Amino acid sequence: MSYRSRMTEKLAAAFQPTRLEVIDESEKHHGHGGSHAEGETHFLIRIAAPAFAGTSRLQRHRMINEVVRDELAERVHALSIEAEPA
Repeated sequence: MSYRSRMTEKLAAAFQPTRLEVIDESEKHHGHGGSHAEGETHFLIRIAAPAFAGTSRLQRHRMINEVVRDELAERVHALSIEAEPA
């Protein structure tokens, strides 16, 4: 299973988002630190979920990073996050 698919499934299960996009931006970072020829190293997550109500931007980022911690430890080098309450 791809890292994109893994993160999508985990985020969907954890937050039941009303909007979720996990975008592989690795091609934009070819040759940068942490880049792999196979890709799947740099991602953008756009998510809106009721679970984020009453949380700060920092709290939302920490919540997301916790859910995808295995992917970050294994292969994902960079993660951009756009998270908001639904």
